[in-house]
Amino acid sequence: VEQLVESGGGSVQTGGSLRLSCTASGFTVDDSDMGWYRQAPGNGCDLVSTINSDGNIYYSHSVKGRFTLSRDNNKNTLYLQMDSLKPEDTAVYYCAALPMRDFEVLRATCPLNFGYWGQGTQVTVSS
Repeated sequence: VEQLVESGGGSVQTGGSLRLSCTASGFTVDDSDMGWYRQAPGNGCDLVSTINSDGNIYYSHSVKGRFTLSRDNNKNTLYLQMDSLKPEDTAVYYCAALPMRDFEVLRATCPLNFGYWGQGTQVTVSS
């Protein structure tokens, strides 16, 4: 059964760091297009970062230079290292495995009813 399990959320102060993990089962992360979304109350489903099967990485403008996406093929896990966190980074974060073309579509809500999604993990940044 294909599944994504997230861990690593929590509460930090402005300027702090967190690392989110997303472990896959039933498929391999290095053969898949994957990414991280986040959704804050009242906001849409915002794309944070993606990595394709070739290893090309995209970051949204709002996180570029602060967040780092990586994957460990041996652990079949995707990571999102989040540094210099800001209160506006507060959201529920979701990892997802989707065709890359679907990451390029604006979404109002997440998770979607297709693809593989983690359960979501809360990140709270206080000022």
